[in-house]
Amino acid sequence: MLIAKEGTRELTLATLVLGGLAYGASLIYWPLAVPFAVVWLWVIAFFRDPTRVRSFAAGEFCAPADGTVTEITELDSYEGIDGPAIRIGMFLSLFNVHINRMPCAGRVRSISFCAGKFLDARDPDAGRLNESNTVVIDPQAPLRGPVVVRQVAGLVARRIICHAREGQDWTMGARFGLIKFGSRTELILPHTTDTEVHVVVGQKVRAGLTVLVRQPVGRCASLGVDSLEPAVGST
Repeated sequence: MLIAKEGTRELTLATLVLGGLAYGASLIYWPLAVPFAVVWLWVIAFFRDPTRVRSFAAGEFCAPADGTVTEITELDSYEGIDGPAIRIGMFLSLFNVHINRMPCAGRVRSISFCAGKFLDARDPDAGRLNESNTVVIDPQAPLRGPVVVRQVAGLVARRIICHAREGQDWTMGARFGLIKFGSRTELILPHTTDTEVHVVVGQKVRAGLTVLVRQPVGRCASLGVDSLEPAVGST
């Protein structure tokens, strides 16, 4: 399994510190080294970056993050969206994969970072008050947009990484960022009477694999592609 390059610093530090502690503990009594080895393995697992490829039907939006669905809220309005919107919030525990993926193919319209608090990501106010990064996407036709993905820091998470840039074209399911050590990710998009939500609160989802929402648009035609980079022809 691949390891996210964004975790190189943490993995190096963990190896040096935990390795030294484990060695010292083993000189006293070897079982004392086990807890340090377990923590080291957890740090490696946290930055795992599994390859994911699947096909999607036209009109489908995939989960932008692994985790548990904690919120499905119909909104009367949302900044930048003309009309009602729906927000799906996902909580990422310390044991989830933390790679963020594009929920649809499209072009990045804007990216905005907002400093804030570090409440527990499960707190109802976390999405509104915590430090966050907002990516606005103009999806490929015939999908309706704009589509908003919010990376929200949590109690332990203190660093949001986003590789997307304004004007870039991205494929559905492509890796675009990561939030270190526990967090929340939100997907907000236009909501009409024919919008189909395919998940429920409490459901486990996986980025780039689980379908969250479908907008009826006709025949099945789109394809999700696993990628480390923006789509070919991006600017």
